[in-house]
Amino acid sequence: MEEDELSISSSSSSLSVFSDISEEVAAAETPSPPPSPPGACPSPEALEAPPLSETQGVGSSSQDEEQQSTTAAPEDTESSRKQAAHLMMAELVKFLLEKYLAKEPTTQAEMLSSVFTEHQDHFPEIFSRASQCLQRVFAVDVKEVDASDHSYVLVNSLGLTYDGVASDGHSMPKNGLLVLLLFVILKEGECASEEKVWKVLSDMGLHDGVEHSIFGEPRDLMTKVWVEEQYLEYRQVAASDPARYEFLWGPRAHAESTKLTVLEFVQNQY
Repeated sequence: MEEDELSISSSSSSLSVFSDISEEVAAAETPSPPPSPPGACPSPEALEAPPLSETQGVGSSSQDEEQQSTTAAPEDTESSRKQAAHLMMAELVKFLLEKYLAKEPTTQAEMLSSVFTEHQDHFPEIFSRASQCLQRVFAVDVKEVDASDHSYVLVNSLGLTYDGVASDGHSMPKNGLLVLLLFVILKEGECASEEKVWKVLSDMGLHDGVEHSIFGEPRDLMTKVWVEEQYLEYRQVAASDPARYEFLWGPRAHAESTKLTVLEFVQNQY
C-alpha cells in the first residue's frame, strides 16, 4: 500500500499550485505555495515572472546593469528562463479553462495570438505540459478535432457527465478530485474509511471545514453533493460505536466509468 499512497500524494503539488491559479482566475487573494518541482504545473511565482526577453538581459539602461547581465551565473539565467516559461504555461492554462467553462473550441492560432505573442517556438512543449496539468487537476482533456487547422475542444475526462461547475460558469471543474477519490476507494478494497480519505485529502492540502479555491468545502462536496449526484455512497460502518463512516462508489460512478478506466487514468497521470 505504500506505493499506492505515494502515487496518490504525488498529485499534491499540482493541486496546491492550481489552488492558487484558480484564485488568480477568480481574482481572489493568492496565498504563497511551496515551490513547484521540476516539470510540475506552474507556480504562482510564475505569474510575476518577466518575459523571456527580459530574462536575457535585453535593454539594460546602464553599463553596470550590462556588466551584471554578462557576468550572471548560468544557473541564474536558466532559472529565469524556466520561470518565464512557467508564466506562459500559467497563462495558457487559464485561457484553456476559460474555453472549457464557456464550452468553446479553440485553435492553435488563437492560443498563439492570445498567449504566445512572443517566443512562439516554446508553444509545443508548454501546450503539452498545460494539457497534462488540466488532466491532473481538473480531469479536463484537450482533444484535437481537426489536424488541418489544429482546432481543439476541451472535454470532461472519463466521460463523466457532471463536473461540479455552477450554471453561471463561475466555479472550477471538480472531477479531478472525484477521480482520485474513486481511485482511493478501489485501492482500499472498494470501500475506503473516512479516516483514510481525510488522510489523503490532508496530504493534498484539503481540510475538513476549510474552504478550498477549487473544490469549496470538501466535506460538503463529498458527503452531500457527490452523494446526491450518486457518484459516492457515504454510510455508517455496521455496528460501529462510536459511529464511523466509509465511502463507496455510487451507482452513477459505476454507470459512467469502470474500475479499470479509473485505475489507468490515475496511474498514467501520477
